[in-house]
Parts: sequence; C-alpha cells; structure tokens
Amino acid sequence: MPSDPLQVDLAVVEVGIGGAYDCTNIIRKPVVCGVSSLGIDHTSLLGDTMEKIAWQKGGIFKHGVPAFTVPQPDGPLAVLRERAEQISCPLYLCPPLEALEEGEPPLTLGLEGEHQRANAALALQLARCWLQRKDHQGIGELKASRPSLLCQLPLAPVFQPTSHMRHGLRDTEWPGRTQTLRRGPLTWYLDGAHTSSSVQACVRWFRQALHRRPKSGPEVPEVRVLLFNSTGDRDPAPLLKLLRPCQFDYAVFCPNLTEVSSTDNADQQNFMVTLDQVLLRCLEHQQHWSRLDEEAASPDLWSTPGPEAGGPASLLLAPRLPHAHGTSSLVFSCISHALQWISQGRDPDLQTPSSPRDLLAHPVASSGASVLREAAAVHVLVTGSLHLVGGVLKLLDPSLSQ
Repeated sequence: MPSDPLQVDLAVVEVGIGGAYDCTNIIRKPVVCGVSSLGIDHTSLLGDTMEKIAWQKGGIFKHGVPAFTVPQPDGPLAVLRERAEQISCPLYLCPPLEALEEGEPPLTLGLEGEHQRANAALALQLARCWLQRKDHQGIGELKASRPSLLCQLPLAPVFQPTSHMRHGLRDTEWPGRTQTLRRGPLTWYLDGAHTSSSVQACVRWFRQALHRRPKSGPEVPEVRVLLFNSTGDRDPAPLLKLLRPCQFDYAVFCPNLTEVSSTDNADQQNFMVTLDQVLLRCLEHQQHWSRLDEEAASPDLWSTPGPEAGGPASLLLAPRLPHAHGTSSLVFSCISHALQWISQGRDPDLQTPSSPRDLLAHPVASSGASVLREAAAVHVLVTGSLHLVGGVLKLLDPSLSQ
C-alpha cells in the first residue's frame, strides 16, 4: 500500500448483481445513481420477471440522492417509481438522445449499436448531475423540454451537451462490447451479450455491420461463423434462436477457457464446475442448435436428434455430422483450438500454440477448414458470454492482458 492515500476525484461504481443486496450498498451517500435498460438475467437471485428484477435494481436508490433511468416497459418502470417514492429518492426519466441533439450537430458515439444511444443519454445525465453537484462550470445550457410521454416519471433536463461531453462520447472505447477487429480476410465481431434483450441488440448490430461492409465478388464466397458459449443458470435455447437470422455457415461452441490446461486460466475458472460439466454444456448448446436446424429444414419434424458424435468424453473435439439443410456445428475443448480452426492461420496477429494432431480428424472440421481457407472474407461473431469474449480478446490482442 502506498504511504499516501489515493486521491480519487470521481469513482463510478457498477453494481455486481441486482442492487438491493449488493455489496456496493456500503456506499451510503453517492452523488447520483443510474439504472440502465433492464433485462432478464441471474433469475435464481433476482427473480424470474422484469418486475422482480426492477425491485432488486431499485435497491441502489438512496434517500435524497437523485437517480436517472431510461425508458423501460410499463410494469418495471412502475416498480422503480414505487421504490423511489418509498425511499424518497428523486427519480427522473432520461429524454432520448434526439432531444439533446435537436438544433445541434448529431452526437457521435464511439460504441456501435442503436442501443448505445440510450446508454449515452443516461451517461450524459449522470455526468451533468455530478458536475452540477460539485459546482463545476460548463454543465451544458438547458433547453426547452417536452412533457414525458410515459407520464410515470418527471423528465430529466434537456440540455446542450458541452464539447467535453461530445468528445467523451466520441472517444469512448469498450473492448468486448460491439467491438470489431479486422485482421486480413477475417473480421471478428465481439459482443458479450448474454440476455435475450442484449442478444437481440447484438444481432441488430451484427447484421447492420454486415450490410455496411464492402461486397466481395459473386465468384468468391464469404463465410459466417458463430462462436458461442453460455454459462450459469441461463437458458441457451432462446439466445441461440435469436441468433438464427444471422445465417451462419458454421456454429462453434467451446468453454470459457483459453487453453485445455488450467494454467494461465485462473481468472476464467469457475471452481463450482468441472471441465466435464462445461464441455457437456457445450454439447447441449450444439444439440439446441441442431434442433433449430431440423425445425428450419422440416417444420413438422419434432423428433429428438440422435446421439452426438464424439460424446462428452471427447475433450478435444466433439462435432456433429451435418445434414443437407442447416449449419454445420463443432465443439472444441478450449478457445485456443476454436480460434485456430476458425482462422486457419489467416489472422496475421493471432498467436496460438501448435494445433493438436486430431484437430481436423472429423469430416466437418476437415471440410470446413478448406472452406475457411478459400473464403474471400470470414465474419466471426463471438457472443453469449462476457468471459468467452474476454478469453478470445486475450488471444487476439495479448496486450490487453498486460
């Protein structure tokens, strides 16, 4: 510990899970609080409805401390309002970013995705409130505001963002959230979405990004690959179903471990589960994907898929055999092996250990490797787990781990 205490001007404290019973409540008198868009997650701890989750999130409200939120469904918004009234917390609804842009140049966001506009609107209100409470100058001139359309909460101030605020929004970087890395013919799209609402936003962003890309010639194929994992008590089936419109050529599943060995994986390990258990979960993801394939090919077919090739004991590679319609899918035992197969040595910056001998032993892996090597462009969406995205980034950009 340094001899002199650290001088902290501003601390942004993110709640871990929920709010009502989170350890961050040790901060009894924050300057301001914010609640972003609510989603269904951590249901075993927070409840299985948006209203129950809203009650937990409202646990961060403090007596006399202003709080801000973004538009929510009516039920959860009513719960937040009731929680604020019980605690005597002044709660405001953030106006949309368009209201702050009116009559001004459009705001440029460093983070891609339409959903980031609501996050930016919340961030601006929190920043302005903190500056105002600390008697800073240049907090942005107030503009004429319109009544709240929801009529459940008073509308937060509509103001003109300062140049510093504009620069902050423009220069914001958030690795692993709507992040794009272009490496030769490969483009990696990384987003740690792991709830239905965030996966929906991820799909919109990914499809828009593909629509904006330069088109390859018709004679040269492009390949789309999904790299996915989901952990905890989350139901992967609805998340995978939301990803279907992206029309992937291959779906790849692996645990959140960069290597098969536990060495250098300490920050990724969950000591409540074994390697066999996380691999079994990946096989379950593959089975869900297979069922979606079969439903798409034969809407009236409700039979259960047959046993998967490889089985849970196949720790290196457990793929399924493809059928005539749908996506080929593979299960790898770690992120490193998955990235080696997807990249086929075509990512000039990807440094991974030597490939296992039987990495291409299965027909799907072998034939897919040829397709990936010959494709003009390979678009890889990595999503479903923040830990998976973190592990992928650790290999794609080792400097982030230094």
